[in-house]
Amino acid sequence: MIQAGVLGAGHLGKIHLRLLKESARYELVGFYDPDEIQGRKVSQEFGIPYFDNMNRLIGAVDMVDVVTPTLSHYDCARKAIEAGKHVFIEKPVTHTHAEAVELMELLKRHKVKAQVGHVERFNPAFTAVASLLEQPMFIEAHRLAEFNPRGTDVPVVLDLMIHDIDIILSVVKSEVRDIQASGVSVISRSPDIANARIVFENGCVANLTASRISLKNMRKSRFFQRDAYISVDFLERKVEVVRMKDAPAQPEPFDMILQNAEGLKKQIYFENPEIRSNNAILDELEQFAGAIESGQEPPVTLAQGARALDVALRIIEAFEANPEPSAR
Repeated sequence: MIQAGVLGAGHLGKIHLRLLKESARYELVGFYDPDEIQGRKVSQEFGIPYFDNMNRLIGAVDMVDVVTPTLSHYDCARKAIEAGKHVFIEKPVTHTHAEAVELMELLKRHKVKAQVGHVERFNPAFTAVASLLEQPMFIEAHRLAEFNPRGTDVPVVLDLMIHDIDIILSVVKSEVRDIQASGVSVISRSPDIANARIVFENGCVANLTASRISLKNMRKSRFFQRDAYISVDFLERKVEVVRMKDAPAQPEPFDMILQNAEGLKKQIYFENPEIRSNNAILDELEQFAGAIESGQEPPVTLAQGARALDVALRIIEAFEANPEPSAR
C-alpha cells in the first residue's frame, strides 16, 4: 500500500481524508493543516493523526495530497517533490503558469509522479462517451452554480470554468489559436459570470459559459462532430448520443431519415452507452495509485493541468481587453 498524507483539512480536504482512509490502495498516515484548532478537531472527528509540522508529514509518506488554497499549491508541491514524494495536486494546479512549469522541471529531476485533480475527467457520464468523441468541431459548455461564498476570492474561470477547459483540451487534439472572453463581477471583486470563445488551429470552436450566481445548478456540455451529436450532463450523470449514417436503400417504417437539398439521405439513430456509478474523487486518487505502482503516466498529468491553467489565465487576460461597462 502507498503511504499517503494530506495537506489541508478544509471542505475538500476532509473529503480526501475520508476517501483515502477508505481506499484499499493507500494507507493514510495523517494530515497537516496550519490551523491547529481545525486540525485537532478534524483529527478527533475522523480518527486520523494530525501533524503540526508539514515537513514531518511529508517525510513520513510516499504520496502527498495537496488540498490547500491555490496560492500555496506551488510551495507545498515543491517541498514534496524535492523530498522525493509523489504529489496529487487539486485544481487549478498552481497560481501561475510559471509555477507549474517549474514543478514540471522538478518532477523530471526527482523522478516522481504528479497528478492534477481535474475530477470531471472521472465523471461516469464523461467516461461513458469519451471514446466516442472524435474530432468535435463545435462545443458548447454551461457550468452554472448557485451562490456559495466559498471560492469567491478567485475569478469564476478558475473556480468553475477550468473544469470545462480541461475537458475540452483533453478532447480537442489541436493547439489554441485565439481566445475571446468577457466577465462580469456582480457580488464578488472578481468576475462571477464569464463567457469565453476558444478557437483551435484545426477549426474547432468552443463556447464556454460559467456562473456562480445562478438560480439553478447546471453542468452540461454538448459536442458536435461529423455525423454525431453528443451531450454530457455532468451533474445528472446522463448522456445523449445521436448519430447519423447513410440511409438504407429500403428504410424500415419507423426509421428516421433526413434528406438534404442535394438528395443525400441519412438515417438518425440513438446510442445508450452504459454509465457506471462511481465516486469520481476516489477514482482519480486510486488511478494515481495505479500510475505510481505501474510506472505509467497518470491520467491527468502536470503538463495537462498546466495547459488548462494557461488557457484559463488567457481567458482572464482577455477580460481586460473587453472591460466591463462603467457604472453610470
